[in-house]
Amino acid sequence: MKYMLIMRATDEAFAEFANIEFDEILETMGRFNDELINAGVLVAAEGLDEAAQGVIVDFSSTPPVVTDGPYGETKELFGGYYILDVASQEEAVEWAKRAPMTGPGMKTEIRRVTSIDEFPQDNPWIQKERAWREATGQL
Repeated sequence: MKYMLIMRATDEAFAEFANIEFDEILETMGRFNDELINAGVLVAAEGLDEAAQGVIVDFSSTPPVVTDGPYGETKELFGGYYILDVASQEEAVEWAKRAPMTGPGMKTEIRRVTSIDEFPQDNPWIQKERAWREATGQL
């Protein structure tokens, strides 16, 4: 089963990490990523650019309103993610507990990634997506 570990932090927690040398961050994250790779559970992992560089598409009105970052009221920012292929949610939790660069104001949300096999296989859109995934080596 695949699980997504969504790395979240408050503005204050992000500010704390601004005081850490980038090489130290790379070393710490690199060691953890290497553990995931060696365990054979890492599917994907990416960090995100600063929230100030992003935009929000708000669908509260028609047409949708696009707003440049930084976001208005931010309680938690989504800073990056891992996708792990593990046997259970409990195993995903255990990996999340070992993640570096944590502390007050940091949280990891864990959600199972659904598989295309869980959708109705007679649906033409699912069939089209399955064909695309097979053609691109994703299945």
